[in-house]
Amino acid sequence: MIAFLIWMVVGMFFIGLGIQCLFAGKPVGFWANTKVFEVKDLKTYNRAMAKLWCTFGAVFIVIGIPLLMENKALIIIPILGVMWEAIAAMIIYTQVIEKKYRKH
Repeated sequence: MIAFLIWMVVGMFFIGLGIQCLFAGKPVGFWANTKVFEVKDLKTYNRAMAKLWCTFGAVFIVIGIPLLMENKALIIIPILGVMWEAIAAMIIYTQVIEKKYRKH
């Protein structure tokens, strides 16, 4: 139970990050310690980033539900699920969001 509560706090952090993206006055970066490219439309770009992070957080929480089960073998679901979720978020960012909002 404690493990799932900690898992939920981390998921809520990602949702909070998404909410913060909605109100950001400058482009929100995805990668750590890199400069954000020049954005065509700041408001819709930040809204897309907000959707990405809020969805990431919600899915993160759902993936953690097996932590509530007594079967310890189910721990593999959150471990692999987060790995695939992170890869999916990277693909969505680079192939959809970045291509759509990068100023050429």
